[in-house]
Amino acid sequence: MPDRDSVPAADLPPGTVRRVGDWAVGNRGPGPDGQDRHFAVSRRCRHQLADLSQGTVDADGCLVCPWHQSRYDVRTGEMVEGPRGFLGYHGPTPGYTQLVRLLGSVARLRVRRAARRGSDVILE
Repeated sequence: MPDRDSVPAADLPPGTVRRVGDWAVGNRGPGPDGQDRHFAVSRRCRHQLADLSQGTVDADGCLVCPWHQSRYDVRTGEMVEGPRGFLGYHGPTPGYTQLVRLLGSVARLRVRRAARRGSDVILE
């Protein structure tokens, strides 16, 4: 049985994200060496505090917020693309988006190392 800081690797196929305590843990898919690239970042989006463990991993390996599609570089925690909307609105908000993106580049997600150990992905 995995402990609080781990998740079974079988629960993290490429492109998925799961909650592990206060962390959103995911799998960016295979790297150049063919090995899966796991990550762990803090769970709350810098925009409106959505749970990033409910997000997705896009083709670029970025974590995408489930509410307004803010994109995060999981290696640095930086928001690389701002939100597409506010509250229930899911459309363009140019000035607001720039402001949130600036906040997301300064107030980055926390990043923690996640590595495969046996049949689990362990947070180190």
